[in-house]
Amino acid sequence: MLVAGIDSSTQSCKVVVRDAETGALVRSGRASHPDGTEVAPSAWWSALGEAIASAGGLDDVAAVAVGGQQHGMVALDAEGRVVRDALLWNDTRSAGAARDLIAEFGAEQLAERTGLVPVASFTITKLRWLRDAEPENAARVAAVALPHDWLSWRLRGYGPADESELGPVLEELATDRSDASGTGYWSPFTGEYDRELLAAALGHDAILPRVLGPDESAGRTPAGALVGSGAGDNAGAALGLSAGPGDVVVSIGTSGTVFSVSDTPVTDPSGTVAGFADAAGRFLPLSATLNAARVVDTVASVLGVDFDELARLALGAEPGSGGLVLQPYFDGERTPDLPDATATLFGMTRVSFTRAGLARAAIEGMLCGLADGLDAHRALGVDATRVLLIGGAALNPAVREIASTIFDVPIVVPEPGEYVADGAARQAAWVALGTAPDWTVSTVAELAPRPVAVVREQYAARR
Repeated sequence: MLVAGIDSSTQSCKVVVRDAETGALVRSGRASHPDGTEVAPSAWWSALGEAIASAGGLDDVAAVAVGGQQHGMVALDAEGRVVRDALLWNDTRSAGAARDLIAEFGAEQLAERTGLVPVASFTITKLRWLRDAEPENAARVAAVALPHDWLSWRLRGYGPADESELGPVLEELATDRSDASGTGYWSPFTGEYDRELLAAALGHDAILPRVLGPDESAGRTPAGALVGSGAGDNAGAALGLSAGPGDVVVSIGTSGTVFSVSDTPVTDPSGTVAGFADAAGRFLPLSATLNAARVVDTVASVLGVDFDELARLALGAEPGSGGLVLQPYFDGERTPDLPDATATLFGMTRVSFTRAGLARAAIEGMLCGLADGLDAHRALGVDATRVLLIGGAALNPAVREIASTIFDVPIVVPEPGEYVADGAARQAAWVALGTAPDWTVSTVAELAPRPVAVVREQYAARR
């Protein structure tokens, strides 16, 4: 039996087809997404079609599930048409809307009701921005979905009447706990939407996707394949990695994320940690930074080197980069909540300001921001016995080596893979088989912790 998993991420759409019993990869495909912080959802739909074709089609799969970038605002009118381009997680124009919501309800009250304190990333703030900046568009909104909800709906044959087999049945929208918990108007504690918060953001009530459990199906595709509930990208990755309590996943991609698996919900009124739900019935406390792999890419570009040469340079400098500290807020920042911040380089002397020092400072700055996230999880009682280091940057030897000087728990680097798509495929297998499959995840490196205190101390002093 074959199953398919889809990862509709910020940059691209990936499709994996795997054996349901063993998890063995049978085939895969991908297609690119357009750049930007607002995107027409039709671009995702086109890319999904291309990626499916690249993967050899889905005619022989028994089930499929979609993992997708979280928080994106897909606003639909009564005819099932997209009201405006979707604002993505990395769009910071709703920072003022986040502050307004906090002023109206209070950070502690919001954390208790939804598990999070709004920042510009979350859907609730984007809806408030829409209400204030584009009131005519806001008035047209009949339903609000997230990227993976909308794609699952389209896969099942729903959509505008002239684009779909089944038409615009908005009540057929479905999602899962993990993605619902990133909206800012759903409670991981009660499992219910907070309609008062939705109306406070959008200006009126609207149809919202029904929230399914990890083993529930949203329905079938026109070809007959079961469609799983899907997941947000980080929850999908946790499922793909078989992460459990005690595991902390540090993902270095377009964004940097630190998420841990917890048996109990987490509340953080400071907003540093969002108390999300996961894709397997547990909880997924999460901290996210806007600046991750792109920090290293940017510095490599300035130095005129590729990633391998940057690594060689970085490993030629001592831990702490001779006092050179990069606070890497090139794109503003989400954690801490500084949407208008810019990057700053501290500690420049004739000794420290070298190509090697700048290369190492870039990697140290990126990793110190993520280590701050791990500290915030621990402060809330989350157990951390190992770090699972994933993302493209995790493959670089300098990133691994420097990570071991910053994190104080063992680091495991899993074999490279499309873990969001793999998590979606595992969920599809769960639906098809009726039980969660036991797939093996291989590792390529394990590093013992050897923290060098000065690295984090000087970063903290410049925070």
